Amino acid sequence: MVEIPSKTMLRRIEQYKDRWSSYGLNTGIVAISDKMSAHELRQFELFQDYDDKFLEKISTDVSLVAWREGSVLFEEGTYLDLAFVVVSGSVEVFLQSVAGPGEVGQTSGAQPIFDSSRTMMMALPPDPGPATQPTQTARTPQAGTTNIRTTSRMRRTSAHEITFLATMDFDLPRGNKSELGEGELFGEIGAMSGWPQSVTARTGTDCQLLQIRVPALRLMKRKSKALKERVDHLYRERALLAQLKSTPLFRHSNDFFLQGLKQVVELVSCEPDEVVVKEGETADAIYLVRSGFVKLAQRLGEGDLAVSYLSKGMTLGDVEILVEGLGRWESTVTSVEYAELVKIPAAAFHTLLKESPEIAESVWQNAAARLKEIGYSRRNIGQSEFTQVALDTGLVQGSSILVIDLEQCTRCDDCVRACAATHEGRPRFVREGNKIDQLLVAKSCYHCRDPVCLVGCPTGAIHRAGVDEVVEVEDEICIGCSTCANNCPYDAIQMHDTGEKWSADMVPTGLRGTDRRVASKCDLCYDTGHGPACVSNCPQGCAYRVGSVEEIQGLLNHD
Repeated sequence: MVEIPSKTMLRRIEQYKDRWSSYGLNTGIVAISDKMSAHELRQFELFQDYDDKFLEKISTDVSLVAWREGSVLFEEGTYLDLAFVVVSGSVEVFLQSVAGPGEVGQTSGAQPIFDSSRTMMMALPPDPGPATQPTQTARTPQAGTTNIRTTSRMRRTSAHEITFLATMDFDLPRGNKSELGEGELFGEIGAMSGWPQSVTARTGTDCQLLQIRVPALRLMKRKSKALKERVDHLYRERALLAQLKSTPLFRHSNDFFLQGLKQVVELVSCEPDEVVVKEGETADAIYLVRSGFVKLAQRLGEGDLAVSYLSKGMTLGDVEILVEGLGRWESTVTSVEYAELVKIPAAAFHTLLKESPEIAESVWQNAAARLKEIGYSRRNIGQSEFTQVALDTGLVQGSSILVIDLEQCTRCDDCVRACAATHEGRPRFVREGNKIDQLLVAKSCYHCRDPVCLVGCPTGAIHRAGVDEVVEVEDEICIGCSTCANNCPYDAIQMHDTGEKWSADMVPTGLRGTDRRVASKCDLCYDTGHGPACVSNCPQGCAYRVGSVEEIQGLLNHD
């Protein structure tokens, strides 16, 4: 006798599938599994190291999905919060063709995450002249065939050129492709680091894929040494060499040297607030920051002084190893939230300088800039306080921060009214928050580079919109549980009553007949075509959307 699922169970299955299928808009998906039990998950090799309690905990973030042949899973430039494992069939990964002259919206080569112009994070006071002005990040949605709304994070380098910022998950020559078969894991490097994918992935045959969201993947990696080693091995094989080649330190090195270096570097994964190195200890390596942030602090009297912080692509340790007579860490370095680092032995660094003397000058310039920055922070306590505020309040995480100049603001609240008018009467931010001199940082979503609000949402209602780093909430599947609002460290998510009641067949059953509430947060008005309404409707022109701490500092330094 076949057991017929109850209406409640059907609703629960529907809710589970909603988060993976984007309401059936995806034509490439043939079937999505029901929520799997611990026993079912353990049938797959990837989950065999974990106990039942742990597997039940992550089960809502894992799905088994059947895809048709020729379906695009994600495109170059797409933001993902998913990793994929091939259960059966095959998947092709490839780089898309180069755009012709003047064509906009196509790739013209992957831009490395290690940027030679970014030697330090904090901007020192500028010379007299125009102040640094806030900028708006380009947001250009692309059509996609998947449940992941695809888009491109782009940097315009000239009037007719746009390049993609990419993590280079696969070191592929443009125009070539690689085929992934049973047991292969992919997508995890970009997903874990929060950068766009560097390749397009398409099913080569009808296939089944395990899809694992980042919150579960991060927990799995922390709990299983075997999985961490597997992910690190993939990074070494697929991405590390390409990233080393793109670093300012190694871009002139020959392949033989880099192949050897690839084998001796250590991949370091840091928990929040984990000490990487301590001031005064022997400096025996340099570090490249793969993802996340690290804080540099120095002893001053009885306390510590935050002198700088580093983000993706920046180097640490060049000062200590280069400057004769130092040899010890000048700062205590601590991770801010989760961070991934590449540790390069000092001996390899010295070999590099001998083999590539042409890079010595730029390395010394970077070291001098770092020393200048640290010295400025020690002489100017206000600079250190600003650095600490930026870390404590999460400004370093922000990709779009709403800042209001209180010296010009008349408190008319047109920004709030414009936000409410754009979002069906429900304002998405509060015009209050932390003050930094004359600037007010409003309680509006920062659209963090590593958003913790995504962790633990039972339905997947809160997710990256796929448009740059925009994080949005889908009202249709939000159950008002407040998990995202409680997780947000910056009070940027509000809970709103809709004026409706949950239906009598609602799942979870505890919601039935209760007032329906939904989470509400800024979405940068990304789908309106006019940009953030709070900025465009400010009559005084004193509301800014800034994409970095440097831009905030530029406003503070502007007389």
